[in-house]
Amino acid sequence: MAPYPATLGVILAGGLARRMGGGDKPLLRLGGQTLLAHVAQRLAPQCESMILNANGDLSRFGMLDIPVVQDSISDNPGPLAGVLAALEWAALHKPSITWVATVPGDTPFIPRDLVLRLHAARDAASTPLACAASGANQHYTTCLWPVDLRHDMRHALLEGMRRVEDWMKLHGSTAAFWPAEPFDPFFNINTPDDLAAAQDIFERHTSMDTAAARTGGYDA
Repeated sequence: MAPYPATLGVILAGGLARRMGGGDKPLLRLGGQTLLAHVAQRLAPQCESMILNANGDLSRFGMLDIPVVQDSISDNPGPLAGVLAALEWAALHKPSITWVATVPGDTPFIPRDLVLRLHAARDAASTPLACAASGANQHYTTCLWPVDLRHDMRHALLEGMRRVEDWMKLHGSTAAFWPAEPFDPFFNINTPDDLAAAQDIFERHTSMDTAAARTGGYDA
């Protein structure tokens, strides 16, 4: 049993990937697997259950055997709409789950203790929200959200709010910090150069895991 409340894991894959020339960034391949598969493998063990937020033809994500949930507000208003869709889905389908943890679908190196540390940070700071941070950057879509704020979020979106951080400031949030070296665990892939850099990180990381497995000295 996890040492924190039951949490729904959500992979956000509703972006338009303009800097990659369109298409679905999470379906790009890294080390023989899609980015989506890397994210799912890291997030799933941390959560009670998991869903994917995406729009358009949902059959393209059929390789991942989890529910795919579309935005409930039209015209691609951004990641806040994906968070709202997840909160509303949890309230309807998983009423015993009161927390949602979101991660972008293009962040293949998310920490394996992400949900644990987000809950710990939120609890220590007595705030309703907690997001991840590395180096000098806060990652507003890698965040822990209470399901009971879904009505306020819907109202804000319908009133025109789009920036995730603007909505978070209205309610109060804290950050859980990770080091950005030897690589940033929240490295996200926006351009072809980023994908090449991620491949380099993956190859070095895999080599470290393999060497440590022989000695028992490293846990990814």
